Amino acid sequence: MPSSKNPDTITGLYSRVEIAAAVKRAATAAGFELSGIAPARDFAELGRFPEWIAAGYAGEMKYMEARHENGELKRSSLISTMPWVRSVVVCAINYNTSPPYSTEENDPDRGWISRYAWSASDYHDVVLAKLKRVEETLREMGGPDVITRCYVDTGPLVERVYAKYAGVGWIGKNTCIINQKLGSWLFLGVIVTSLELITDLPAPDRCGTCTRCIDACPTDALLQPYELDANRCISYLTIEKRGTVPDELREGMGRHLFGCDICQDVCPWNRNAPVTGEPEFEPRTELVNPALAWLAEMTAEEFRQVFRGSPVKRTKLGGIRRNAVIAMGNSGDPDFLPKLERLSEDGDPVVAESARWAKARLLKRKT
Repeated sequence: MPSSKNPDTITGLYSRVEIAAAVKRAATAAGFELSGIAPARDFAELGRFPEWIAAGYAGEMKYMEARHENGELKRSSLISTMPWVRSVVVCAINYNTSPPYSTEENDPDRGWISRYAWSASDYHDVVLAKLKRVEETLREMGGPDVITRCYVDTGPLVERVYAKYAGVGWIGKNTCIINQKLGSWLFLGVIVTSLELITDLPAPDRCGTCTRCIDACPTDALLQPYELDANRCISYLTIEKRGTVPDELREGMGRHLFGCDICQDVCPWNRNAPVTGEPEFEPRTELVNPALAWLAEMTAEEFRQVFRGSPVKRTKLGGIRRNAVIAMGNSGDPDFLPKLERLSEDGDPVVAESARWAKARLLKRKT
């Protein structure tokens, strides 16, 4: 029952404690395994964001550099971007599926699509639909004047920082959020609200002296603990990077086609990570270690049909074909040479250039 006589009421009916508890119940009911509430502060981690941008570590992701009229980066200060925000609700859902793991797959004819993109559904849509259900509780209990906004990787804020201070998990040395029980295979959803709710304690860092993620990165994208240069990250190179991939990074891409799971595959906290029970995250078998030859010569219509509703469509047809061709060059399989010879004259100049590189790499290994 509403506590109308509670001196801590913020809406005239419900207290901060009651609303926070109801929000967490709603998150569980919606299918989230974890939820927490952080205060809307400009935490110390956000103070390093401008330095990261200034160093050029965001690569071509210009949306990360969105600024206010005064030149301040929007993501460096939630308070400046949304002065009305008082609390940040962070929800997390497990997307882990059963093996294989990228570090254990050695078939030279096949490539790797990141675990989060194996299903037929775009996680943005799945998580946002669940998040809206949690938002309904906030709106119902917060009254007519409450303001809320929902984001799944789309908001002007650094989600992992607020996930840490909401107690969802700590920021690992690979910059991923890690939870002690669930590991790091987590999608995050965030609700910012004008309600000043009871907040949770930040999650303590449990990485200790472990550097497995840093040591395992084949492109040395993790410059030091907790600092990532996106320009060198395989996920960035296979998804965000347009045009040609720098020559010096192609070998390190291995047979990755979309995203990279290496730093999570080697993380000890993922050793016993539970498998998701969310049916919308069930993998499509054709997207687990797909054939390189199939993707390298995929048509526009095939691309639309196969990846309809999938986050893979973000890399576009030219990107997935370019990545498949680079993976052929890294496969060590000379049987790809005839196909690469044809692709060297492809109508897409980036695919053609990548094919010439891949062909030369295979011929060099053959001799």
